[in-house]
Amino acid sequence: MTQDVQFSAEANPFAAAEQVCATLGTLTDALFDERTSRHPAASLSALRPAEHPASEALFGLPLAPNGPVHATVDRLGTVLTAGTARPGTGARVADRVTAALHTRYGGGAVRGAIADRGTTSAALFQLPVTGEFADPKLRPPFAPALAALAAGQQTRQPVELATGAGAEVRLVVPPGFHPLTSPGGPAGVCSRTVPAPAGGADGVDPATAAAAEELTGHLAEVAEELFSGDGPDRRRDFAVISATLADLVHDAGTVYAGVCALDVDGRASDAALVVSLARHPLPITALATELATVRRHAEVWTVLLPAGPAAVLVEGRTVPVPRPLSAGGQRRWVVTSAVEAFVPLPDGGTVLCVQLSTAQPEDWDLYTQAFAELLKSVQFGWDGEVSGAVRAPVPATPAAAPAPVEKEPEKVPAQLPPEDFDPFAPVTEASPADAEPQAAPARRKGTPVMVPPPDFNPFAPESLPSTPDTSPAAAAPATDPFGTVTADQSDPFGTTLAAQGPAVPPPPSAPPAVPAQAAPAQDAPRKGTPVMVPPPDFNPFAPESLPSTPDEATETDAAEASGPETRPFG
Repeated sequence: MTQDVQFSAEANPFAAAEQVCATLGTLTDALFDERTSRHPAASLSALRPAEHPASEALFGLPLAPNGPVHATVDRLGTVLTAGTARPGTGARVADRVTAALHTRYGGGAVRGAIADRGTTSAALFQLPVTGEFADPKLRPPFAPALAALAAGQQTRQPVELATGAGAEVRLVVPPGFHPLTSPGGPAGVCSRTVPAPAGGADGVDPATAAAAEELTGHLAEVAEELFSGDGPDRRRDFAVISATLADLVHDAGTVYAGVCALDVDGRASDAALVVSLARHPLPITALATELATVRRHAEVWTVLLPAGPAAVLVEGRTVPVPRPLSAGGQRRWVVTSAVEAFVPLPDGGTVLCVQLSTAQPEDWDLYTQAFAELLKSVQFGWDGEVSGAVRAPVPATPAAAPAPVEKEPEKVPAQLPPEDFDPFAPVTEASPADAEPQAAPARRKGTPVMVPPPDFNPFAPESLPSTPDTSPAAAAPATDPFGTVTADQSDPFGTTLAAQGPAVPPPPSAPPAVPAQAAPAQDAPRKGTPVMVPPPDFNPFAPESLPSTPDEATETDAAEASGPETRPFG
């Protein structure tokens, strides 16, 4: 889905409901003026639904399954009910309602239509219209009332419904909005208090006829409220044009479509509200990501409502006003500020879509506050069954030719490793007693390698086999060439006196015998060149001394025995 087709029904499951919202914005801009009867702006916030005794238990109100789809509750507002198990029969009622309203108001040409044109339809007024995204600079801000929804709060559990009831939603619409949808919903949703015509002489289903009759009376009543101070022509225009949209509203999954006419400090202000259900299987995080990616001109937040997580979108939209409805007879464009919320139902496949738009950006905070309160009132009911894909009706199969049943493939149970399994441990060979009998051992791929022990040091020198020490005495320590560590050496500077005592015996005339090295094992020949490792007390700086003879030892003793006269430096 790209930005060019984001409002198309093929790429956006919410496009049809957004088209309804844009069309209602066109009607308010073209048909509402200073003569329209308006409620005070305080009517949107006059009631406090949270303080009503039934605000936390909307499902306790007697509205379903045989009650109206939406009904006004004293001191609470209009309670709306919508569900996946009440789609209606889809019967067409627009032509029947339009003709009844023409008769009710005495005929005559509707604004933008020709009197002798025949059946009045939405296409005659170039409806519906499709909005387009406006310049990002015209995008309304994310109002504080909407941002407050992102704060953490406690969520409600869905009310348990009977099996087969599907998923259902209830919410409260604040006063000030005039619904253009019938309180009993479309044909086939539920029973009505309006009796069906007896016999059905014109071949129309009694439930469809009752739904059309109820919608006719409801639109006439709304027109009386909006244009109470005007003549019948204005009421007829609004009622008839709204009736031509009845089938469009139902096909879009819309369960509530209303308009608002307010007086804000002596200034006229209008808004449109649409509530719909659409099939969308994505979870809320994926849905919010998709909206933020596709609608880059919009601002998308993920919030947490008492009914659960939701995605809220704020954007600017450009809505056309068709030439037949425009006062000047020319097609023009209106920039509206829109907020749209997407709340997934607990069945996992349906999304509640609530959207509001207004052409008065100066009243944005007023409408967003009412919108936030509406979202807080959302409550869900569920029968516990997960919604799957929409199933098409399957034709009955003759008994003589039963459909072949395809055998499901055999499932192989998954082998789970034990709790102490170490994937990095070396592979050990199993003993023959523990091994299970197999047809043939599995051949392993790769080259086997020898794993060294844990204390292996690759830099340690290769030691030679040691032999027992057979020498009579340990070798004498080497002479220190720098005179720093010698115990028996005479003081070359004359600072200390030589100890009196017997002379040190001369070193042996023959070097000590070195035992022969053992021959290396022949079973495992070693590679490389063998080297001699010096002993631990080896001093590489000691001068190489030669073995002394008996004559030299005699001369040394004679020199030490001589007096001071023979030692000039003594």
